[in-house]
Amino acid sequence: CRCSLLPLTTRLVLLLVLPLLLPLQAAEASEVQRILEGLSAVAKGDKKPTDGEMFKSYNPKMVEAAWYDWWEQCGFFKPDPDSDKPPFTIVIPPPNVTGALHIGHALTNAVQDTIVRWRRMSGYNVLWVPGTDHAGIATQSVVEKKLHKEQGVTRHDLGRDAFLTEVFTWVDEYGDRICTQLRRMGSSVDWERCVFTMDSTRSAAVLEAFVRMHESGCVYRDNRLVNWDARLRTAVSDIEVDYIDIPGRTLINVPGYDKPVEFGVLTSFAYPLEDGSGEVVVATTRPETMLGDTAVAVHPEDERYKHLHGKFAVHPVSKLRIPLITDAELVDMAFGTGAVKITPAHDPNDFMVGKRHSLEFINILDDNGNINDQGGSFKGQPRFEARITVVDFLKQAG
Repeated sequence: CRCSLLPLTTRLVLLLVLPLLLPLQAAEASEVQRILEGLSAVAKGDKKPTDGEMFKSYNPKMVEAAWYDWWEQCGFFKPDPDSDKPPFTIVIPPPNVTGALHIGHALTNAVQDTIVRWRRMSGYNVLWVPGTDHAGIATQSVVEKKLHKEQGVTRHDLGRDAFLTEVFTWVDEYGDRICTQLRRMGSSVDWERCVFTMDSTRSAAVLEAFVRMHESGCVYRDNRLVNWDARLRTAVSDIEVDYIDIPGRTLINVPGYDKPVEFGVLTSFAYPLEDGSGEVVVATTRPETMLGDTAVAVHPEDERYKHLHGKFAVHPVSKLRIPLITDAELVDMAFGTGAVKITPAHDPNDFMVGKRHSLEFINILDDNGNINDQGGSFKGQPRFEARITVVDFLKQAG
């Protein structure tokens, strides 16, 4: 349709030229294939012959073929240990073995390769160290999904040793693919020094470093809050957790639950005072965590609660005595009722309050995200189901 808008002479030229181009393109493709077949006969590590006629247009496959193997064979990327040249060493940011390289890797490795090649040409003794990274939780998740899909098992079904074998099988497959991609890009790394962050040497070095730091008092063991993945049943680094702000009531699909889970709803309930003189009302968006409450905090200058300083409330589920404490760092008198439930084992702010006031830390969840023995009659309930049943219990208790 568009050709009909062209002048008649132009259309005639196109009709004459296009049929001629097709045989030319086919001939070029055939010539390229013939040259590539000839290059494939070059033994791995041998120098590619350059005395033949150059192809008239640039073809990356022809240009790149065989060169990298020859560079490796000649040891062009290895540093000289006896050299008196000034050293220049960088370590490649190890790509994760969870998949293949992407355009970002291509960009950063091209920049690094440019730098190290320039340094070689500038008279430096250059070492560029390659390697791959285990990627922690990401690799574990990928391998677990693969096991579930192909074998219908979990890492717990396999056991630690068998699961690690599966992980290293994955690493071998995708680690090799990443190294092949780096070679395709021409990255001038010393492949004899290629390592994996979980290989035996690196693992031993990490263990040795932590033992030394522990012995010198630089690191120590203690109970701390962690981000727990109830599906993978493992702790997750802070850097791997994405936080979202919820403006109000929001339904979110949570893995393991048939129906969307309600978030962002403020629930108020009362703690009766031990002496029967009244109650203290608190509010929370996570009512199920009240099963682990070990205190109620108020601001020390809040006139409404000064008569309650030093008193105790009674937990409506466990019937334990919980203290009413004062904490100016945590409590905002102008927010809500001015009284705050404290769950030291399940909230980072409450954790710090628990440390300051030497409160009891009660963990109410098991590794699967279900209520444990500390939850009394709610034991065994999935956490977000307990969110509903705890509220129902409090309503019935008045």
